[in-house]
Amino acid sequence: MRYFLFLLIASFSFAQQTEKVDFLELNAILTPKAATKSIEGQIRYAFKVKSAIDTIKIDAKNMTFTDLKINGKEVAFKKTSTHLLLFEGFKKGKNTLTFSYSATPKQTLYFIGEGDDLQIWTQGQGRYTSHWLPSFDDVNEKVIFNLSITDVYDFEDEKITQKTVLSNGILKDVVTRKSWSEGVDFITYNYKMNKPMPSYLVMLAIGNFVKNTEISKTGIPLELYLDKNDVSKYEPTYRYSKQIFDFFEREIGVKYPWKIYRQVPVRDFLYAGMENTTSTIFAQDYVVDEIGFNDRNYVNVNAHELAHQWFGDLITAKSGKHHWLQEGFATYYALMAEREVFGNDYFHYELYKTANQLRIAAKNDTIPILNEKASSLTFYQKGAWALHMLKESIGEKAFRKAVKNYLKKYKFNNVETDDFLKEVNKVSDFDTDNFKKVWLEKSGFEYQEAIKLLTKRNSFIAQYIEIKKQKELNNTNFVTYIDDYRTLLQSDLYYPIKQEIVYQIRNLNYKSNKDLVESALQSTDFRVRQAVVNSFPKVPDYLKGKFEMLLDDNSYDTREIAFVNLWNSFPDSRKVYLDKAKNWIGNNEKSSRILYLLYIQLFDQSIEGVDRQQLYLELQNYTSSRYESSVRQNAFEAVLQLNPKDETVLKNLINATSHFKWRFSGYAKDKITTLSKDNEVKEIIQNLLPSVSDIEKNRVERLLNH
Repeated sequence: MRYFLFLLIASFSFAQQTEKVDFLELNAILTPKAATKSIEGQIRYAFKVKSAIDTIKIDAKNMTFTDLKINGKEVAFKKTSTHLLLFEGFKKGKNTLTFSYSATPKQTLYFIGEGDDLQIWTQGQGRYTSHWLPSFDDVNEKVIFNLSITDVYDFEDEKITQKTVLSNGILKDVVTRKSWSEGVDFITYNYKMNKPMPSYLVMLAIGNFVKNTEISKTGIPLELYLDKNDVSKYEPTYRYSKQIFDFFEREIGVKYPWKIYRQVPVRDFLYAGMENTTSTIFAQDYVVDEIGFNDRNYVNVNAHELAHQWFGDLITAKSGKHHWLQEGFATYYALMAEREVFGNDYFHYELYKTANQLRIAAKNDTIPILNEKASSLTFYQKGAWALHMLKESIGEKAFRKAVKNYLKKYKFNNVETDDFLKEVNKVSDFDTDNFKKVWLEKSGFEYQEAIKLLTKRNSFIAQYIEIKKQKELNNTNFVTYIDDYRTLLQSDLYYPIKQEIVYQIRNLNYKSNKDLVESALQSTDFRVRQAVVNSFPKVPDYLKGKFEMLLDDNSYDTREIAFVNLWNSFPDSRKVYLDKAKNWIGNNEKSSRILYLLYIQLFDQSIEGVDRQQLYLELQNYTSSRYESSVRQNAFEAVLQLNPKDETVLKNLINATSHFKWRFSGYAKDKITTLSKDNEVKEIIQNLLPSVSDIEKNRVERLLNH
């Protein structure tokens, strides 16, 4: 009971801790243990006690502590499942805290693969860094983090490759210590930060990465990493990176606030990217080749995470209520960077699309921006729109000045929305009170005002909206538009207008649409050709040759859609299409390869030189845990279409229910629920349960009994 009362009393003081205690600097020596998926470390914190406080809290989830000393003396401490509590030995003024710890995190620190393919990485956004590093969930506690990361290598095993080890800040040095008795190298990478940041921005990433370095116009090293197997994809993956960096320094008007910037892709990352200070981690799915760049590229995510180095890392919102100061700003500045790369029509079309998303979402989403429970769409896209309306209202010059002053005044500190609006008031007579009420405190979206602004600023948007009004076309009234549409399709107008024309003419008769469809297929923009492919699941005879040419299109997505449509439309040519697709791989998720493996099984004839059973085993193998979740999900969809009773695949599906990536595990759970409606499949799944882990067994039993 006394212990409970101690915790209860202490908990009331934690909310005010940052007012009384300031943690200044962390020096940590960390050793990740791949074999046990754990981490060990020696910690040294410097902190300052500003006023009397009974208990000091450090967030630490399920950790073990030893050798704890304050100012060099051993002191008593308390440990809970979530915190390290210090209640003696500290004094007013500067103090030092040292201890050793160990943890086996259930989240936040991830070990992917094994051996030479091992990757270790972190994802701390939110309040998660305290799962692997004793730190602070409160974003208002900013600390200078210096991490020394030790990785262990067997120097007698020539097969083991020394990995790249990354963290925040400048790599000061790398120290190697050989242990001849143990036959291993202890290699320590010493990283140093010079300025404070919140704990959620601390990172580490370990893997077989290859580095390319570019230098910004202001002399900042831009370290761009790829997995050693992806070196040929460097240029398309990191296309425009230096241009975006240089643009931000010009546009924002505040020099990049750190001494280095690096980016590294990792397998099965939880999100698109994460803006760890100086060191962004992003998803492997954005690593693309020249063709894959057209289907899904890293440009927007690249710019978004870089913008956060100012908006989120340099200055940080005090609470979730003001989260738009990070995500709205990063979204808007990323869009401005894309305008620099792709042009003005692109910029306004993206704003137009998000305006329509917000209009539709507003029917059910009633939570405004200034609410910590607001949706991601609100924080990101409505936040970006609010900034766009503000900039258009006060002018670009005043907007830039306000942002520059805001960043300089609050650098390395925490901010609220009114801090930014005060800077706007200093450079303009704009009514920020009304702006705040309408755009930040009111739910919904000012759609008509947004569209009015877009059409005023961009003639393409005005023309696009006008063409969209002609949706109810038929073979009679289409004659009115045919000449204009032909001219537009043959023009250099931005692609969405041409896409819209394709969508309007697809249901017209052969005589009306033939010339226009063929004009669209001659477009140099793959997105216009893709609109045609999507519009004709049943390929007309007159388009067969044109669609077959699209099997070599510079878009993997277009190739795949054309293949399926041709397969369904011309059964006699299926062998030709299979031969065309036999060497396809596609993007990171192997969708093109998996498409081929599926359709080779669906083909009802034998093909000389093709071992269909071997190809089925390849498809089956892609469902295993050796592959990323995106590959596995594509493979599950394909192989379960062929054989929903495949025990190997069903066991892999059971395994997927425990995957740390919640979208993928959710997919697996839903798939099992659907498949188990078939009693035979349900029985197979039940018979597999004794051979899986207890966690997987319990989870699937709940699904089957639901």
